[in-house]
Amino acid sequence: MTKFYLVLVLLLHAAHGDTQTGTCKDMLQGYLTGQLSSALGAYQVEALRREFKSFTDVIEESMKKLKEEVSASKKDKDLGNRSIVYTIWGKKMCPSKAILVYSGFAGGSHYTDKGAAVDPLCLPRDPEWGNYKSGTSGAGGYIYGAEYETNAFTNHYAPFLDHDVPCAVCLVQNRSIVKVFPARKTCYMGWKLEYQGYLMAGHFNHKAGTTYTCVDKNPDTLQGGHANKDGYLFYFVEGRCGSLKCPPYVEGREIVCAVCSKA
Repeated sequence: MTKFYLVLVLLLHAAHGDTQTGTCKDMLQGYLTGQLSSALGAYQVEALRREFKSFTDVIEESMKKLKEEVSASKKDKDLGNRSIVYTIWGKKMCPSKAILVYSGFAGGSHYTDKGAAVDPLCLPRDPEWGNYKSGTSGAGGYIYGAEYETNAFTNHYAPFLDHDVPCAVCLVQNRSIVKVFPARKTCYMGWKLEYQGYLMAGHFNHKAGTTYTCVDKNPDTLQGGHANKDGYLFYFVEGRCGSLKCPPYVEGREIVCAVCSKA
């Protein structure tokens, strides 16, 4: 019985590291041969060697499969723990394969503000407050709602003019990167499409700085938000030839965009 436990201990030790497997087998084989050669004939010792090899081969194959299963399980766990968050502009809800974190209102600095913040924000519908004093003081920054400025494009987007812009923050599991691809409706190989739309930004002649934003091609609007109150404005972005190469780009043509993710 003691020898049986010794066999198991050495085999388990061998399975722990592939580089030591042959050494441990040799040690165990030598030990058993040395212990039994004095009591058994040469034929019996050789038979024992064959049985031992068959036994250890089975154990090694089982340990190999076990290590492969453990490695695959760890890989799946690591993949499952990866996720990304992105904002879909112009929509109240996320695409079907994404999880809605929250739905909100697009907002940012006023288009005339010299000290405007550049990026738009997706403001939640359920704000919380810290210490505050109601009433504007004139001594800080401001945030306004956002509106579509789509009167200079096709009839399809004319009804959206001056409507307030919704947004949604979305979570996608088993992905690690998300990127906006300008001038693309589809993703490059190895990337997965989250949504496609049109590139939008502020008017080139306004004071406030803005950032390029990918707004969904089939935008939603906010109920009751159709009055022309301005604020942070979304205009279509057009290509201008010169330092921008034409072709492949075309003078005055609106630029599309695609938001893509990758594992």
